[in-house]
Amino acid sequence: MPRTPVWTAIATTLAAEIGAGHYRAGDKLPTEAALAARFGVNRHTVRRALADMAERGLVRSRRGAGVFVAAAPTDYPIGRRVRFHQNIRASGRLPEKRVLRVETRPCDPLEARALGLAPGAPVVVYEGLSLANGTALAHFVSTFPAGLLPGLADTLAEVSSVTEALRRNGIADYLRAETRVSAERASPTQALHLGLREGDPLLRTEAINVTPEGVRIERGLTWFAGDRVTLSLAND
Repeated sequence: MPRTPVWTAIATTLAAEIGAGHYRAGDKLPTEAALAARFGVNRHTVRRALADMAERGLVRSRRGAGVFVAAAPTDYPIGRRVRFHQNIRASGRLPEKRVLRVETRPCDPLEARALGLAPGAPVVVYEGLSLANGTALAHFVSTFPAGLLPGLADTLAEVSSVTEALRRNGIADYLRAETRVSAERASPTQALHLGLREGDPLLRTEAINVTPEGVRIERGLTWFAGDRVTLSLAND
């Protein structure tokens, strides 16, 4: 079995401690000398770990002052009325969505079962990145029944907000009917999109959204960067 590089293990440990709140946004990390003593390595190894964390946006180095935590994990409530933009604004950050693709194609068996569609029925697929203050928090793929929402693909080409796109297509409100949460490892593509290393931990959610009448309108798959988001269940 290949061994994990020591600098990778150090970066993972420090990122987990930031995620747990041991170090908060703006806090100064221990010095390179202190970290080298803690982990039993030389300062070059510590420097490599800190450089990796800086590349991922977890810390920032200030010449002559040290290394500081760039941002605390975003608290992301999961409830019946989850809205990305509202959640991010509530955390005091600027929300943004970056569109990777919008396409209409036949559904696969998993999508058909999740949305209650006939095999091969057309669906609109919306893939993109969710960001806060310019940092990618999550990679998402949402699937909608094209027969129920024939103008949705064109709308999503104009607006990135799912809530607004659905509103323009006659869906004034929707609820989260169910959510499944699991842990996965970042694929090479996800690592590239999220600024992570291949194999870094992700929190995967699969959600089914419905109209107030119970009609299934969205199957949403989201992979959150594990060290940038804290998921919490909202009792709403």
